[in-house]
Order: sequence, then C-alpha cells, then structure tokens
Amino acid sequence: MVSWIISRLVVLVFGTLYPAYSSYKAVKSKDVKEYVKWMMYWIIYALFTTVEAFTDIFVCWLPFYYELKIAFVVWLLSPYTKGSSVLYRKFVHPTLSSKEKDIDDYIIQAKDKSYDTLVHFGRKGLNVAATAAVMAATKGQGVLSDRLRSFSMHDLSSLQSDHDTPHSGSTQPTTAAQHRSRTMMRSKSESHKASS
Repeated sequence: MVSWIISRLVVLVFGTLYPAYSSYKAVKSKDVKEYVKWMMYWIIYALFTTVEAFTDIFVCWLPFYYELKIAFVVWLLSPYTKGSSVLYRKFVHPTLSSKEKDIDDYIIQAKDKSYDTLVHFGRKGLNVAATAAVMAATKGQGVLSDRLRSFSMHDLSSLQSDHDTPHSGSTQPTTAAQHRSRTMMRSKSESHKASS
C-alpha cells in the first residue's frame, strides 16, 4: 500500500507536473529543440499511462512493481539517459511511420462511424422520448377525461335526482311559499263554506 502511494506521488509530480512546467517553459522560450524533446516525452508518457492502466490491474502483484514504475519514470526524464528520446526514436517513431496511413484511415472511419452512430442513437432517443411523451399525454388525457366524466356524471345525476324527487321537507323559499299559499287557500275555502 505504501509503495502504491509513493509511486502514484512520484509519477504525478515527476511524470506529469514537472514535464508540464518544462513544456510551458519550452513554449514560452520558443526553443524548437525543447519542443521536440517534450513532445517525444509526452508521446511516450501517453503510451506509458495507457499500458499502466492494464498493468496496474493484472501485474501489480509482482514484487517491486511500483518501484519499477518509479524507476521507469525517472529513466524517461533523466537528462543523462534520455529515456523518452531513446524509446521514441528506436521504437515509437519507426512503428508509427510504418502504420501511419492505416492509423489515419482507422481514425477517419472511427470519426465517421461515431458520427453516424451518434445520429442514429440520437434519432432513436428522440423517437423514444416522443413516443413516451405521446403515451404520457394520452394516458394523462384519459385520466383527465375520466375524471371530468365522473364529475359531470355525478353532477348530472344529482341534478336529475333534484328534478325527479318532490321537494318534501325542503326548506327552499319556493316550497315554503307554495305551502303557505295552499294553507291560505284551505282556510279561505273553509271560511267560505262556514259563512254559507
């Protein structure tokens, strides 16, 4: 665990931060020799980090694995060994030069396929989203219309029951007035019979 922490710290500081600052100085001074030196380093370092992602998973159990990583980064940076320059000139440059056309074709195909795939999945995603929105709206409209229908059916049935049933026992003013007028008519007719 301690070896892992130390190796991560060394790789971060000496493998990334120091070369980044040195690259900044090379850009600032506009020294072509320094440009070339740091570009070779960054190409080798990119390959190193790619390989490291897999070796950290599968080979980290080897004794002195992390110590070897530290030694490798120091070897890449050392002005005496010029490790990144050696690796670049002997292995990377000849390999990339011989495979450059194939790599460029592959990158162009990957760009085209990724664009086509992005457009294809984008259309599919939009279709799925539109279908989901329509279904949600349809279901929502169905629920809304059911609610409105239930409210209106309830209202209609209550109105219909109000018209069908007599207003017995209700305390509405029209019913009370009708009751009073009937009572008055009975009393008048009784009084009229009694006087004759």
